[in-house]
Amino acid sequence: MNRDSPSKPRSAIPAYLTGDTEDPYPSLSDIHDYEPNLEFDDTELQQPVDDEGESIGIGIESDEFLETPVSDGTIEENFEEAFGLPSLIPEYPSLIPVERDASKDLVDDFIDVAQHRIVDVVGDDTYGRKVIVVSACRLPSNKVLDHNRLLSYLMHTLDNYVETDYTVVYFHHGLNSQNKPSFRWLLQAYRAFDRKYKKNLKALYLVHPTNFIRVIWQLFKPFISIKFGRKMMYVNYLSELGNHIHLNQVNIPPPVLTHDAQLMSKSANKAGQGSQVDSSSVQPLPTQQFGVTLQFIKERNNGQVIPPIVSRCVEFLSQPDALETEGLFRRSASVALVRDVQSRINRGESIDFQRDFPGDYHLAAVTLKTFLRELKEPLMTFDLFDEIINFQRLNKEERAQMVKTLILERLPEDNYILLKFLAQFLAKVQDRSDLNKMTSFNLAVVFGPNLVWSQNQQMSLSAIGPINALTEHILSHYLEIFIL
Repeated sequence: MNRDSPSKPRSAIPAYLTGDTEDPYPSLSDIHDYEPNLEFDDTELQQPVDDEGESIGIGIESDEFLETPVSDGTIEENFEEAFGLPSLIPEYPSLIPVERDASKDLVDDFIDVAQHRIVDVVGDDTYGRKVIVVSACRLPSNKVLDHNRLLSYLMHTLDNYVETDYTVVYFHHGLNSQNKPSFRWLLQAYRAFDRKYKKNLKALYLVHPTNFIRVIWQLFKPFISIKFGRKMMYVNYLSELGNHIHLNQVNIPPPVLTHDAQLMSKSANKAGQGSQVDSSSVQPLPTQQFGVTLQFIKERNNGQVIPPIVSRCVEFLSQPDALETEGLFRRSASVALVRDVQSRINRGESIDFQRDFPGDYHLAAVTLKTFLRELKEPLMTFDLFDEIINFQRLNKEERAQMVKTLILERLPEDNYILLKFLAQFLAKVQDRSDLNKMTSFNLAVVFGPNLVWSQNQQMSLSAIGPINALTEHILSHYLEIFIL
């Protein structure tokens, strides 16, 4: 096979970010702009007070929660007694986060917790951030699961991603009196997740919230900062979540799908609509580049193999200032601007990052990752997925031979050309890792799930390891792999 190289109006900022609104807890109906410099200050753990010294409550209006037609059994009549509040409240200061033995983490695979699939990693959201999914319906009985082990497992999982911007999705349906954790454990967990975990958390989606969430929120108000509260968003329907998460990447538990269908049937303004929109029925625009195939783009751009938006992003990010930007490809960008760029590109408008968004290197980086993630088929193709997830089982020599076979012999030529183009560019990023902190390992973590995913299942934790390992191998040995 011949492997010739190819020749090489902004949206308005939401009001809550400018201080024009008193509501610090936006709903999903707004456009949210997560800036990469959001920080969690320990001083904000104190409840805010007004000028007269009175505590200011951080309230959530009752109409933000959709009343579920199906009881989930999480709230007893006397929840104070169920939580043991009279004895717990005076003891708040003495609660200590779970201590973990670092040496044990290295060998502990948490198989006893992982087997329940309570936690999953599903690639990136629509803004280029890693997505961690927690499903309450998969929590076994408290008699079976050690919640301290669960907390250690959560922290062990998040440790792989907290250095980059990430998103958490929590499916609340299925939490009941048999599997819900104690209030003491919830508070202990909140304190265990210190600034290291909260700083880069950009969004926490609480899907299908119930009265249990409302009660917990009221009890936690004294301990939760306003900045952290702004990251929490309540999602009544899966269709709303689909505006921010690639639902086709998530293996949503059947009980959650059933519950969502029941909620939708009870909602007058959503009558007759399903919980997910079938995007395949929507015809793409002739100029569209996001959410289509490489062949589609090539046929509408005079046979050009490298998509125009990829060329624009790489050209802009190849500048010295861009290559030296710390956290390049790890930090998120303005949600409004990412959407604006996508819309303009899909309408066929020309984008000049240097002219339109000077210095906004994170915007171009997120745009590039978003393009790859939204391809109809991953760059490494569905056919190679099963072999890729076995990558770590091979020895060093077998890995090298496998990668060459997959890329040089089995990857379609257009995919090969684009992958080579990206690898050559990312080599430049690696060369400045002393400044941008983006080593081959870090680049593999953010690019792996955007290059490889399965056609029939979600991006599970078991698949993340080999996918990232393969990606790192490609980036570290690109000169040996690609025909120059």
